Amino acid sequence: MDWQDRQAETARLDRLAGRRDGGFGVLWGRRRVGKTRFLVEWVARRKGAYFVADESTPVLQRQRFAEAVAAVLPGFGEVEYRDWGTLLGRLAREAMRASVRGPFVIDELPYLVMASPELPATLQRFLDHEAKQAKLVLVVAGSSQRMMQGLVLDPRAPLFGRASEAFEIRPLAPRWLGPALGLRAPLHIVSAWNVWGGLPRYWELAAEFADRRTAVDGLVLDPSGPLHDEPSRLLLEELPPAIGLRPILDAIGSGGHRVSEIAGRIGTPATSLARSMTRLVELGLVVRETPFGEPERSTKRAVYKLADPFLRLWFSLVAPKRAMLAQIGSKARLALFDERAPHLDAASWEDLCRAVVPRLADALGAPFGPAQRYWGGSGPEWDVVASTRSGKLHLLGEVKWSPQTATAELLSTAYTQLMARGTPPFVRGEVVRALFVPVLPRTRPKSLPREVRLIDAATLLEVAGGDDV
Repeated sequence: MDWQDRQAETARLDRLAGRRDGGFGVLWGRRRVGKTRFLVEWVARRKGAYFVADESTPVLQRQRFAEAVAAVLPGFGEVEYRDWGTLLGRLAREAMRASVRGPFVIDELPYLVMASPELPATLQRFLDHEAKQAKLVLVVAGSSQRMMQGLVLDPRAPLFGRASEAFEIRPLAPRWLGPALGLRAPLHIVSAWNVWGGLPRYWELAAEFADRRTAVDGLVLDPSGPLHDEPSRLLLEELPPAIGLRPILDAIGSGGHRVSEIAGRIGTPATSLARSMTRLVELGLVVRETPFGEPERSTKRAVYKLADPFLRLWFSLVAPKRAMLAQIGSKARLALFDERAPHLDAASWEDLCRAVVPRLADALGAPFGPAQRYWGGSGPEWDVVASTRSGKLHLLGEVKWSPQTATAELLSTAYTQLMARGTPPFVRGEVVRALFVPVLPRTRPKSLPREVRLIDAATLLEVAGGDDV
């Protein structure tokens, strides 16, 4: 699969590499998001040295790092280094002597820190003295978001305040999925997004299949498929391993969204779940959602959802049916997917519609901020709610999924449902109403008032940028 997007991230690292006095960069992001591919591509273009850590001993880690550095400093790997301070000190001296500034990239830094807890303090001294004198460019990255952010963003951490660039590598936007899988029709692109989300690793695997159904079966549902045990691998690869959080994911995947519901399904007190829920959010596996207008820290109506389409697919089909999937053939597995697909499509399409609202100023006639759902007790629920910065104009939207071109009847029904809900209690000013469907008919139904905005998949893909989802 050809390299996709990442222009903004590349520009930030290029800016770091262009600093005359050198600099320190820190990247993090959930697993499968493409950090390694991005760094390897960038280092090759900048003619630097790339090293990826693993769970080996500190001695082997230093040896392999030295061998990676030898690509730009010949002979550097021929010496045995007794500790990280000795290795980094020589790196600065040899680089300065050879007029080499890097970049030097250490991927999966948390593995090094787990084996050598003194390394953050050693890096601090290196960055403050030898690296600064040699004007080196050093970039570190890792998938353990808690550790990476803790190393840089925690005021108590040794590396706090040292990074010139520190940012998260986020999932790719859906518009890049078309070129990756050879899809042109907006409906087909969104349909693929509804199962793979924005994680490039899944795109690479899916690109080998003829269509979405066969890819889901071959990669996910088939017990021998490479993604059949994916969530367990994700949890095991975290530092420290997070496999103990799996029951919570199962509970959310089976329909428990409030903390009380999750606690009831796994048989534990709700008061004991706070740290586990926070960690799942930090890992990028779960998102916490509150109604529009509700303070983010409020716990009264907060709900938790699986963070991306792939996780919803897996916990909807694989987790509850593993024994069945091991005993049935491809045809039966696809029948299970076909039965569940409309629900998965609807949920992912709704998330996508909300995600791109801030970029739909032209289509909606006004610049709206981030969109959320709104619900309140036993009252009605709105799929999309947003407001302008002044708060004097609100957007109310109804989202409908259809695998075919929306009919006049579907649009009329959606509009009727939207109007029947009235307005949320906090809305006092003017209202813009919108209907979101994947494919609009060629002519606008006469039953819809002209002021109702119609948004389709083509419009969403056109404006969706790299940081929308």
